[in-house]
Amino acid sequence: MKVRVKICGITEFDGARAAMEAGVEAIGFVFARSPRQVTAVQAADISSRVGSEILKVAVFARPDAPEVEAVLADFRPDMVQADYQSRSAVPDSIRFLPVIHQGAPPRVMPDGCFLLDSANSGTGELTDWRQAADQAANRRLILAGGLNPGNVAEAIASVRPHGVDVSSGVERRRGMKDPELISSFVAAVRATEMEPAGP
Repeated sequence: MKVRVKICGITEFDGARAAMEAGVEAIGFVFARSPRQVTAVQAADISSRVGSEILKVAVFARPDAPEVEAVLADFRPDMVQADYQSRSAVPDSIRFLPVIHQGAPPRVMPDGCFLLDSANSGTGELTDWRQAADQAANRRLILAGGLNPGNVAEAIASVRPHGVDVSSGVERRRGMKDPELISSFVAAVRATEMEPAGP
């Protein structure tokens, strides 16, 4: 089972390069208030040195349209990630990845792929894997929240997600990615792909 990997909260090129060398599918640039927040110009500069095979994701919390437009003026991502309620703030011309926070499910689940995060994004707080597994059974769920090289294999075995998203779990300090942790995280994910699926 192929599991997509996104390294979120990229703040400098070394982290992006480590993600690229590890063979991830996506990197994320945070524009919400955070220790990992970057400017659109910074994101554009880093992205210009990363291969086109990696998706560049602009990550917001609950933006309004002017906030998104201000970023898009200097940085053109492949995808925008934001709270599912923010769909109307994102131009239809850009792919949208809705975020659902555990404990606050929408009345109607989004169509297509979505990201499930803990109630407090970026804090290292784990999601409830049992609940996540129920939602992943018939949907393309990207699992986030508290993942790291030491627990991602267990998370994948428990949830069977479409993808995994990590930020604080591959940092040497807040906002600064560790290339060795990125490599270890991706290696742990790829190892699960060699294992037979459970019943």
